[in-house]
Amino acid sequence: MTTRMDQALGPGLYIVATPIGNLGDITLRAIETLRGVSVIACEDTRVTGKLLKHLGIKAKLLRHDDHASDADRKRLIETMQVEPVALVSDAGTPLVSDPGYRLVREARAAGVAITSLPGPSAATVALTLSGLPSDRFLFAGFLPNKAKARTDVLMELANVPATLIFFETAPRLGDSLSAIGETLPRRDVAVARELTKKFEECRTGWPEELLEYYAAHPPKGEIVLLVGPPRAGAAPSRADVDAMLRAALADLKPSQAAASVARETGLDRKALYARAMELRGQ
Repeated sequence: MTTRMDQALGPGLYIVATPIGNLGDITLRAIETLRGVSVIACEDTRVTGKLLKHLGIKAKLLRHDDHASDADRKRLIETMQVEPVALVSDAGTPLVSDPGYRLVREARAAGVAITSLPGPSAATVALTLSGLPSDRFLFAGFLPNKAKARTDVLMELANVPATLIFFETAPRLGDSLSAIGETLPRRDVAVARELTKKFEECRTGWPEELLEYYAAHPPKGEIVLLVGPPRAGAAPSRADVDAMLRAALADLKPSQAAASVARETGLDRKALYARAMELRGQ
């Protein structure tokens, strides 16, 4: 069976997914597309160069990352109007927490033909490994570096009825697990790292359990952090909610009390804040 394409690629943009670890995961279609384009736009020419060397492909590489200017995108779009151009990231599917969406948006506005080739994605690999609910999930990129901003993002997503997926780095994993434990208590969590590589690992548990484990076994490699959806249960009664708010108001400001009860119950924080203000005025 031949894997060669029957005809040359036409002008346009070809979004090509590349392996996230195991080079054997690249698709036959991706290989043939990379062979057939005139230019490959990539985040890092050194990283992509290693992949192409492994595949025995010689191609013109053009760096295109977060620092690409409007003029850079314009020149690239002008090229893809007359020649086939591939867009790749350092690993996985381009545009998934990677630069490139501006290029795709502007290429589409310019009438460029766009083709996206399916392939590896760390987010979906981690989701299938984790055993967490996969019927609904939300990919949220990287959590912020600063503690307050990290907590704010987690609180914003607290009531989303879906598995949350984040990318994370090894040095920041402990801080993120601590924030999840404080902000999203009683949630199932999974840490997937080194996906598709020799030392692939997917560990699940409560945030505090995982925090304790990784404090004793410092992680290495790239990480996907997953948080299960809010647990289903009977909604608390109005009297129960008032009791919880009164208890929280003994030590916290109304906004903090509302946030605390929202995390415990999954109820709307704004509504809880309004009720907390009423109770404080009684």
